[in-house]
Amino acid sequence: MIRTSGTPKTPRGGDVHVGTTWNNAPYPVVVADGGGDIVETNEGARRLFAHAEEAGEGLAAGGLPHWLAQAHHRLPSAGAPPAAVSGAVAGRTFEAHPSLVENGDVVWWLVEDTDLRRAEQALRGERERAALLAEISGALLSSLNVERCAEVTARMAADHLADAAVIVAPAQGRRHALTYAQVGGEVTQAVVSIDARTVPGLAEALQGFPPVPTRWIDPDDVPGWVVPPGFAGVIGSVIVTPLPGHGVPAGVLILLRSSTHQAFTDGEEVFARLFAARAGAALSAARLYAEQASITATLLRELLPPRLERVYGVEYAGVYRASQDHERVGGDFYDVHPGADASKETFVVLGDVAGKGLEAAVLTGKIRSVLHALLPLSGDHQQVLVLLNDALMNSHHTRFATLVLASVRRSSGQVLLRLTSAGHLPPLIVRADGRVEEAATGGTLVGALPEVRARSVDVVLEPGETCLLYTDGITEARGGPLGDQLYGEERLQEALRECARMPAEAVVERVQMLAAQWLGGGRHDDMATLAITNPAGAHDEFDEVGHGSRESQRREP
Repeated sequence: MIRTSGTPKTPRGGDVHVGTTWNNAPYPVVVADGGGDIVETNEGARRLFAHAEEAGEGLAAGGLPHWLAQAHHRLPSAGAPPAAVSGAVAGRTFEAHPSLVENGDVVWWLVEDTDLRRAEQALRGERERAALLAEISGALLSSLNVERCAEVTARMAADHLADAAVIVAPAQGRRHALTYAQVGGEVTQAVVSIDARTVPGLAEALQGFPPVPTRWIDPDDVPGWVVPPGFAGVIGSVIVTPLPGHGVPAGVLILLRSSTHQAFTDGEEVFARLFAARAGAALSAARLYAEQASITATLLRELLPPRLERVYGVEYAGVYRASQDHERVGGDFYDVHPGADASKETFVVLGDVAGKGLEAAVLTGKIRSVLHALLPLSGDHQQVLVLLNDALMNSHHTRFATLVLASVRRSSGQVLLRLTSAGHLPPLIVRADGRVEEAATGGTLVGALPEVRARSVDVVLEPGETCLLYTDGITEARGGPLGDQLYGEERLQEALRECARMPAEAVVERVQMLAAQWLGGGRHDDMATLAITNPAGAHDEFDEVGHGSRESQRREP
């Protein structure tokens, strides 16, 4: 039984009149008896409950909303004051505050907090989106591999924003790399020819223009290549948004939602653009890194020393160690250039450019290129040094270099060397009986003075003997028991005495190993060693001009 507010009920057991107080309240007020039946309502409550009945919301037997009826029956009869409860009526939310009346009735004051809850929900949503963007940024920036970054982008877009996602990479000729993902499915990639004009806004997005509104895209017109393989359902809503990059677009993100789900809202469309901005930055960074890595790899192939093997019956072996373990190139270098079959004379160079690191490596690359161009003149060491010196003096580089040139030819079981040092440490000759000799050659630096002078010397290697070319990174390696002593030429020669009759590769490996042990964990300069060995017991098939063949002339980085 519901009584109107015009004739307030007289409370049981007393003469307390509350009708006027709550009837004029700015929000709905309901009075219920101990059994949960409504006794009185004000105008606001009557209008509210009428809207609830029109919306088809069921009420409890006493006329109260179900959540309020349950709270009413749980009210304590004595002791602690009753607490407020919350619930919804007619699509609006209220916080109901009870007041006990002496006759046992309860006055429920329904204070609406719909706007507050919407604001709190919006705030929670923004916090969740911010946390998601932070998670996305961390996941995307954890890899600088372009394909992996595209996979992560598509996967996270499908899991958090839509039912499926497609990443369209910038064109590679007439083809585009596509990355597909859908909720609960595998990420797949393909490179196909597509017509970007078949999807509204795609051609413009690939050029970096702003996205077209979702309402402009008819899902029925989406071509089949947009839909991920195995996607179940009918496309009901589509978002096409560019992936902004560093100066150039990083591609396009297409989000697909099934017709069984709600269409993308304006807020979701805005958030998709925020996601795309983060993903585009990550994809662009990965693509830039890939391009730089490709350029670096190409340059390294030209700067790294060649792999050495036997040429015309002579063994060659080299080892290079940069000054920094994380670097692969520096200021030391060596090259072996086999001559034409008619001469069977091999031109060998080992050098040391002042400085270290990439800047020194650039100059070594230039020196190696000039020397390669001068190979037709390699028989005249002095002329080669003069021309190289002129090239360096006219260069913008201010660094100089030291070099050792060697012309190597095999004859009658012997290896004939012509050695020329230009400011470099003299080569060491390891005889078969263990004696170590310095080659009597010397000269001035290259690239430091207008004129360069050098003295050449001829050396003969018998079977089992080696000529070692090395840079000062070996002899100036600072270490030892106290960490402050140079390895020095004396220790190097002592080590070489034990290398008699060893293969070239064993000689250079031993020298580098001893130098590394001397260094310990200390810093060091670039270190390069190159061994020229007349192998013990070698056949003379290469001694006669016109007979035999070169065993290997491969030069690999």
